[in-house]
Amino acid sequence: MQSLWNETATRPHFPAQSKNEQTDVLVVGGGITGILCAYHLQRAGVPCMLVEGDTLCSHTTAGTTAKITVQHGLIYARIRKDYGDNAARQYYEANRAALEAYRNLAKHIDCDFEEKDAMIFARAQQNMPEIEAELAACEALGIPAAFSDCKTLPLPAKGGIKMQKQAQFHPLKFCFALARELTAFEHTFVRGFDGTRAYTNHGHIDAKRVIIATHFPFIDRRGLYFMKMYQHRSYVLALENAPRVDGMFLEHGGGAFSFREAQGLMLLGGGGHKTGTKGGGFSALESFAGTPFPHSRIRYRQAAQDCMSLDGIPYIGKYAPKLENFYVATGFNKWGMTSAMTAAQILTDMLTGRGNENAPVFSPQRSIFKPQLLVNGVSTVGNLLLPLPRRCTHLGCALHYNRQEHSWDCPCHGSRFDERGNVLENPANRPRRG
Repeated sequence: MQSLWNETATRPHFPAQSKNEQTDVLVVGGGITGILCAYHLQRAGVPCMLVEGDTLCSHTTAGTTAKITVQHGLIYARIRKDYGDNAARQYYEANRAALEAYRNLAKHIDCDFEEKDAMIFARAQQNMPEIEAELAACEALGIPAAFSDCKTLPLPAKGGIKMQKQAQFHPLKFCFALARELTAFEHTFVRGFDGTRAYTNHGHIDAKRVIIATHFPFIDRRGLYFMKMYQHRSYVLALENAPRVDGMFLEHGGGAFSFREAQGLMLLGGGGHKTGTKGGGFSALESFAGTPFPHSRIRYRQAAQDCMSLDGIPYIGKYAPKLENFYVATGFNKWGMTSAMTAAQILTDMLTGRGNENAPVFSPQRSIFKPQLLVNGVSTVGNLLLPLPRRCTHLGCALHYNRQEHSWDCPCHGSRFDERGNVLENPANRPRRG
C-alpha cells in the first residue's frame, strides 16, 4: 500500500549505525516529530543525533492528510471546561506559533505549501450545539473563527466553524529537505537504555539527554503512557475525477469524514476505529465516496495510526518525574503535523534553558484521572483474559486480525505486527508471540 506522499517524493537514504557513538542529545524516532526536534536543536547549536529503526517517515508521517492548523476538532471548548481559559490560550498560542514556523520554513523548501481555510462542519442538526459551543469558546478566547454556511463543501451541511489562513503541504518533501542537514541513522533500532546510554541493534550510543519521539513511548516502567493513551487507525483514499475542494474540511459527528485536495486529487479521510477493534476502514470510505462522488476513481490508499491522550492534549515535556534527562512528545490526537512543530519548539526551549510559556498545558505530569483512564484499563484487562494464541509482546494482550491491512493488531495499546510477526507499530519492540 503506497501513499500519495511516498509516490511523489525523493527519499534520501541514511546509513545504519556502524560503530558506538556519542552525542549531546539523542532523538529516538525518525518521523516528522523526531526530524523537527533534531533540526531545531541543531539550529540552536546543540549537538544531536537522530535514530530510526526503519527508514525516515516510513509510518504515520507517510499516511497523514498533512493539515497544519490550530483547529483541532472541538478542542477549545473542551480545554476551557477541563482546565480554564489560560490553558486554552496556551494551547492556541503554541499551535499558532507552530503554524507560523511552518510558514517561515516553507519559504525555503519546495513542499507544496499552500494557505487554506480550515473548517469543522456538521451534516446533522443534532451536532450543531457542539459546533456552536466551540464557536463561543473561540470568541471568548479571542481566537479568530467564524460561522460558515458551508456552501463550498462538496456535500450538504448544516453549518460549521471556519478558521482562515491555515495550511496544507507535502509532508515528506518537507521532512526530507530538513533531514538532509541532520546526523541520522536508519535501520538502527533502540532496544533499551542503561541511564542515557541507548543499546541498539548495532552497538550503543552515549547521550547526555534523550528525546523519545517514537510515536508511542516504549519505556513502560516510567510515565505510565500505556495507561494514559490508546491508539486509533485512520484511513485515506486519494481520488481522481472527484470534485475540486478549496479548503480543509473535517466533519463533526456522522462518519467524521475529512476532505482536502493535493496534486489534483481529493484526499478523503475517515473509516477510523480503535486499533485492534472492528471498524469501517477503507471499505467505509469506498462506500461513502460512491454516493456523492460516483465518477471518482481510487489512485492511492494510505493509513495512519494516532496516539489518543486522556484529555485530547498531547504529552510534551519531561518523560517522567524520576527519569532524569529524558523527554517525550506523544499523544497528538490526529493532529500530528502542528503538534510535531509545537513539540520541537517546546523541547528545544526546555533543553536550551530558555523555557516556554505555553509548555504547562502539555505537561506529561498533569492529572491522569479522566474517564478515558477507566475505559483504557477495562479494555486492557479484558483483552489480557481472552484465550487467544497470538499475543502482543508489549504486555501480553490478545491480538486481533486486521483483514483490510493484513496485520495482527493489539486493542490494548495499539501495537501492530505483520503476518510474519514483525513489529509494524510500537510500543511492542519484539516480534509477535504465537
